[in-house]
Amino acid sequence: MQLKPSILDEYSKERSVTSIAQPHNFMHPDDYLILEDDSGRVKLAGNVLSPSMYATGVVAALHGKEGSDGGFYVQSVLEAGLPPQRPLHSEENKYVVLVSGLLVGSMKSNPLQFQLLVDYVTGHSGDEQEQSMASQIVRVIIAGDSVDMQQSLLAGQSLGLKDQGRLAEPIKELDLALTQLAAAMPVDIMPGPNDPANFSLPQQPLHKCLFSGASAYNTFVCATNPHQFDIDGVCFLGTSGQNIDDLAKYSDAKEILDYMERTLKWRHLAPTAPDTLGCYPFTDRDPFVIEDCPHVYFCGNQKKYASRVIQGYEGQVVRLVCIPSFRETGSAVVVNIRNLECHLLTLSTSSLV
Repeated sequence: MQLKPSILDEYSKERSVTSIAQPHNFMHPDDYLILEDDSGRVKLAGNVLSPSMYATGVVAALHGKEGSDGGFYVQSVLEAGLPPQRPLHSEENKYVVLVSGLLVGSMKSNPLQFQLLVDYVTGHSGDEQEQSMASQIVRVIIAGDSVDMQQSLLAGQSLGLKDQGRLAEPIKELDLALTQLAAAMPVDIMPGPNDPANFSLPQQPLHKCLFSGASAYNTFVCATNPHQFDIDGVCFLGTSGQNIDDLAKYSDAKEILDYMERTLKWRHLAPTAPDTLGCYPFTDRDPFVIEDCPHVYFCGNQKKYASRVIQGYEGQVVRLVCIPSFRETGSAVVVNIRNLECHLLTLSTSSLV
């Protein structure tokens, strides 16, 4: 890729001559694909494959023939497709709430709006019908970017007592809300790109010492990113958004859901890792390989809500969900595990002012 950032460009004498790439996408019309294995690499040609549809790290089988120029002319492509999936057995209406991008402590966050979400989920607000639905919520998933740490205080210098209190204030505020949630139902919190966690994927759980109130409940779980769990035989799999955001920089699609669908069909959560996405250097296994097809596949910290159902050749059915940033939209997503239907839950404080 011509526009792909390179550390060598930082020291290039001709750096001022090269064009500045757009920060959101590094695709170029002259990009091409290369097939590589242990024996070597060959340039791919033909109209079957489009460079904008793939990224470095995708495993696929190609059928074609060698051209006179030494390239390989692709005639058909065989991808892994959706992995095997267990059948659904849930017969009751049970709901899972998916939320991300709380960013507690930021200048744009609205504490009242977050408290409205907590009250709604725990059944302390809404009419009789809404409270009846809230009584059927069996789990809350917080998919990353829960707190907004003041980066100006993290300059590598020792902090005074006053600055330490300012730095810990967002976490204390989040802990108070999580304690209310954990007292009513199971809560899973995943780390995100802006949370106090390790940078490389898979991100390790946020330490429970950060949440002294919520960690007193056994319903409170500090989970990894990516996160996979089962509820009544319904498999959930999701990330805080880094894998999809990075894939969107080096390929092209009409919607974020298209990127999510591709990762499922490639059977790999993060195909661009470790090329452009930081990850731990595993030597004996790849933790991002999708061996079992989830029923719900979610991606956190997106600009807007989107959802779609895709089906596989062997009868697999997957609900794709883009979770919008709660700070920006005031919205969470509610999924019914009985039929995989979902809807957007939007909370507003404008009428309370």
